[in-house]
Amino acid sequence: MGDPRLAALAQRHFELHLEDSPVSATFYGIAGYDHLLPDPSREGDAVRLAHLAEVREGLAGIDAGALEGQDRITHSMLGRLVADQAGTVEAALGEVGLSNTISGPVSSMLSSLPRATLDSERRSGDYLVRLGALGGYFDAVLERYRQAGAEGRHQTRHGALSVAEQIRDYLATPIDGDVLAAPDPSGVDIEAWRAEARAIVAERVRPALARWLTAIEEELAPAGRGDEQVGVCHVPGGVEGYAAASRQFTTTDLDPEAVHRIGLEEVERLRGEFSRFGERALGTADAAEVIARLRGDLSLRYATAEEILADVTEALGRAEAALPKAFLDYDIAPCAIRAVPEAAEKGATLAYYTAPASDGSRPGTHWVNTYEPHTRARYEYEALAFHESVPGHHLQFALGQTLEDLPRFRQFGYVTAFGEGWGLYTERLCDEIGLYSGDLARLGMVSFDAWRACRLVVDTGMHAFGWSREQAVAFMREHTALSEVNIANEVDRYIAWPGQALAYMIGRRHITGLRERAERELGEAFDLRHFHDRVLSSGSIPLATMTEVVEAWIAEA
Repeated sequence: MGDPRLAALAQRHFELHLEDSPVSATFYGIAGYDHLLPDPSREGDAVRLAHLAEVREGLAGIDAGALEGQDRITHSMLGRLVADQAGTVEAALGEVGLSNTISGPVSSMLSSLPRATLDSERRSGDYLVRLGALGGYFDAVLERYRQAGAEGRHQTRHGALSVAEQIRDYLATPIDGDVLAAPDPSGVDIEAWRAEARAIVAERVRPALARWLTAIEEELAPAGRGDEQVGVCHVPGGVEGYAAASRQFTTTDLDPEAVHRIGLEEVERLRGEFSRFGERALGTADAAEVIARLRGDLSLRYATAEEILADVTEALGRAEAALPKAFLDYDIAPCAIRAVPEAAEKGATLAYYTAPASDGSRPGTHWVNTYEPHTRARYEYEALAFHESVPGHHLQFALGQTLEDLPRFRQFGYVTAFGEGWGLYTERLCDEIGLYSGDLARLGMVSFDAWRACRLVVDTGMHAFGWSREQAVAFMREHTALSEVNIANEVDRYIAWPGQALAYMIGRRHITGLRERAERELGEAFDLRHFHDRVLSSGSIPLATMTEVVEAWIAEA
């Protein structure tokens, strides 16, 4: 029997999270929030900080030393998460993060809202209520940008202009084909519903974004930071803000210097792997030549979007069939493959994942960017599929939702260093269990490793050490085989979302280190399937908490 006070506090934390993030509630499949949008104002941040303080005060009244089992994990997690979240809310880096990447509010809303499951009259009606509030949401975000600018906290000029282009493209699409009016509602007259949705978009949403366009062109872009000053170290409060973002995304207290150094060491190590696999796949052991061939050989590119989706789907099938080699048998939701919506694809990264709805109304989905397929490299998409679907994000998220004995915030929660570290870990795991089709695909795996290692270097480089955008692009170009368009999109994402890119390699290194320790201490008693089960069966957890979990498993064994 768990501690009832902690159980109540954990549930309260989850309920406050749903209030603050109602769109997340929709994607969790939790009813009652589908008509709401988050409050992006500074007043909204004050409410969020009060919610976090309430949980922190509750934790202070519970003796952690008296807790056992999962309660100890829950207490440890809540303490770390609420402290880190409060730090990033106070830092308010989002108010200087205008961009057309997935972290930008325009991209986020245009891609996420239409994915809501409208399987009842209530949900279909709630969608229209939410859509009706979207214009006001965009107005509030714009006001936040203006407040920041008045305090000398300016956007980047490049990010502002990219959003202006995105909005112009969106406003040029016919209203009849507007992505926000495209979902398939249930329980209502579909044509009448679509007519109302199009009217809301025409009368409220598009005028709000037209106001954005004017403000960007007349206010935000002219005052914006140039490409030489893209890091938040050039923004008042940015140095402290970046430290807070790094703590949240890595769940560690590593300073930027340490992270930068780790990245450089990993990049150097991976040059050797480019040489080794390059000699086998391309006939050259020169790392620079291997990278140049991977990027420049047009025969390695796709011709159509359908080819991309077919390859990703085939890789997912292979991975699902091979799961028993490294995992216990789990009954989880299915995973679907979909193309990134057209309205968001131009500035989007290679792929992303959305978890299944807890009520079974929607599968987990690996969203694949098929924009301009001739720019997309064939050798990348196997590693990408394993990372985003199985045994990566989908296995982790879908399994987490089945852990009914855990508090709900742990079932649905997402700790970036854990989740992205796991996704990156599985890219290498899939090579161990024989899932790559050949050495060319393994070069894609190596390039993806180098990509994540470079993130440690360029994210800290820009935000802590003042690197320019071109310095970051040049470093990525030299050390990864990513295409020019992907490098540009990635660097712009790091600029707009400080610290997030650090989570991948820091998390992967932590998981790998714990596995090596368990293998060393347990010897022949080590079982890979049970190690993975122990790592995944506590839900998404901070890295220090993961260490406690694995240490307990080693002691038991």
